[in-house]
Amino acid sequence: MRIAVHVFDGITMFHLAAPLLVFGEVTRLGLADGWQVDTWSTDGRDVHTAEGIVLGDLDGPGTAEQADILVFPSWSPELPDRDPCLLSIVRRAHSRGSLVAGLCLGAYPVVASGVLDGRTVVTHWEGAAELALRYPAVDVRSSDLYIDHGDVITSAGTAASLDACVHIVRSRLGAAKAAVLARRIVVAPHREGDQAQYVELPVPDGGDDGEIRETIDWALANLDRPLSVDDLAGHACMSRRSFARKFRATTGTSPGRWVLSRRLDHARTLLETTTRSIEDIARDCGFGSAVTFRQNFDRKYSTTPSSYRARFGEAQE
Repeated sequence: MRIAVHVFDGITMFHLAAPLLVFGEVTRLGLADGWQVDTWSTDGRDVHTAEGIVLGDLDGPGTAEQADILVFPSWSPELPDRDPCLLSIVRRAHSRGSLVAGLCLGAYPVVASGVLDGRTVVTHWEGAAELALRYPAVDVRSSDLYIDHGDVITSAGTAASLDACVHIVRSRLGAAKAAVLARRIVVAPHREGDQAQYVELPVPDGGDDGEIRETIDWALANLDRPLSVDDLAGHACMSRRSFARKFRATTGTSPGRWVLSRRLDHARTLLETTTRSIEDIARDCGFGSAVTFRQNFDRKYSTTPSSYRARFGEAQE
């Protein structure tokens, strides 16, 4: 797996570090063989970061032409996002089946190439309006953490770049290995792409979200049982409306969506690490029936539980 990360004069070290850290840890942790991460610039020359650090020994565009994953970790308003050479590199990468990733403002050159015309895209919320104005052929979202179309992925700013990169690892190596990586770099193992970029109330009313946190822990320990919003609100001793509002303020998503995501996360772990039947996994993850489990799994991951197990199941290796 060859990964080519684009760098340019003025890039910040954080934006560059996100893909280098996540993808580099795959090899350092021994999670997969053959993952190679390279950095390149459009002319192969040294670049100066926003912090004044000189990055040398960079590859040229040839590295991008051979990449399985082409990453634009950021972008600068001073750079021409319609550079013909750069756009050709993006289009060729996309046409040969490589994954193209535009992280944060890195969505600009990806969108400019036309590979996302007619589809949704996300970028840092401060740059969303300008992106939509420049490129009316795409549907710009300003709230999602990341959007993965399978062939192209874009993310919101800063920390969401880490989420998107961990998501890429998860989609290729499975949830269990992605969780190992996430623990190593101390980030959440999985945040949904449609989770809000920022929480409406960073500090919930009263400065204490203890009831929500305790209810989350309780729900995680009881995924095999029905967990309606009323069930969760009752456990937290709150009204349904108050609980839903505080839950979204704390997690950035709705209670129902969060519960479904946690059920699916748990199911993936069981598919990867055990040989238990689909029926047993469906029951233990609270889906009620194997049919309901399969429908939700396919809707989320565009594959069946059995196919997922065949690809990522460690217990069968």
